Amino acid sequence: MPDTAPLTLPDHPKLVQNLTHFARALRKAGLPVGPGRVLDAVQAVAAAGFTSRTDFYWSLHACFVTKPEQRVVFAQVFRLFWRDPRYLEHMMAAMLPAIRGVQEDRAAKPAEKRAAQALLDGMQNPPEGPESDEEGTEAEVDSTLTISAEERLRTLDFEQMSTAEAAAAKRILSQLTLPVTPIQSRRLMASPQGTRPDWRRTLRNAARQGGDLHAMARAKRRIRWPNLVVLCDISGSMSQYSRIILHFLHAAANAKGQGWARVHGFTFGTRLTNITRHLHQRDVDAALTAAGSEAQDWEGGTRIGDCLHAFNRDWSRRVMGQGAVVLLITDGLDRGDPDALAREMQRLQLSSRRLIWLNPLLRWDGFAPRAQGIRAMLPYADSFRAGHSIASLQDLAQVISSPSDAGEKARLMAMLGQ
Repeated sequence: MPDTAPLTLPDHPKLVQNLTHFARALRKAGLPVGPGRVLDAVQAVAAAGFTSRTDFYWSLHACFVTKPEQRVVFAQVFRLFWRDPRYLEHMMAAMLPAIRGVQEDRAAKPAEKRAAQALLDGMQNPPEGPESDEEGTEAEVDSTLTISAEERLRTLDFEQMSTAEAAAAKRILSQLTLPVTPIQSRRLMASPQGTRPDWRRTLRNAARQGGDLHAMARAKRRIRWPNLVVLCDISGSMSQYSRIILHFLHAAANAKGQGWARVHGFTFGTRLTNITRHLHQRDVDAALTAAGSEAQDWEGGTRIGDCLHAFNRDWSRRVMGQGAVVLLITDGLDRGDPDALAREMQRLQLSSRRLIWLNPLLRWDGFAPRAQGIRAMLPYADSFRAGHSIASLQDLAQVISSPSDAGEKARLMAMLGQ
């Protein structure tokens, strides 16, 4: 529960109306709140009373929160709606971070922008109570000098996006392309412009003409396209990132002319799930709904080593042929055996043409490989880059086409003394 001032009752409280408005804000912020839970909340507050701020917070928490990841959103909406005497100013600051004033700039906390947008969206009057601002107060914003909304959205962290911004990001990612250059095979194919002599075809042609050699047949190396294999972490710490990245994966699986022979998708948390067949559905909502239904470990724990072992044992030979490129999307926070994780990571690297690790934790300037899971996995990643924004995903095309691009790996390996 956030630390804020004690609650006080107004002279003429309208608690039911305010609880209804609070429930609507939670629903707009992404929580599955219906009329039944509003009735439960009214009855819970009537039973627990309104005199204790702790009892009031946890009574509403018990009625509206059903999953651990919903706690942050609930806490932010609760603080802005019930607790902060100047909640409207905080909401405006969260909604307009590009505007600078005399106050010290403060970065929005996780889920704070979603809570602010949910409260501001469609709200004509503030809720009745002691926290309401004075009547007639209007906020005028001059957006002449603000940066482009689309450019700001490109660099915005997925975790800090509001509901509308997340929807806009998904639309942008659905239009991104991830082209790849073809691979020259060792096999040859007939070609009049080829630079290699085709001795077998030359001798066959001579045999048809009584043994006389009239022309030299030529050949060139065949062109083949690699597979793209994506391993996406869907544990609790990665849920907000994995939802948006799966939209990008769906676009890559259904795009035409990118050059990939086939796109394979896997999710992992406590177990490995193959979602490839779902990604090839044209409708992105239907595809991700089916993938989410099959992945039973969504927003659960993390066992990266066990999941990589299952992939190397059951799927590596099936999908890693033809020089596959592997995208590993995880924060690397694993509590398993680091030696076993390192072995599975090494085997994955040896089986792939390139292993690119996208880690959302790289968004922090002072990031260092302190977690044992990250230290075990880092030496076997060919490229180690951030994966927290649209811009970081747009850079993937250049990373894939540049074999020498190692991202932040060299700097972090130097920290490890390797």
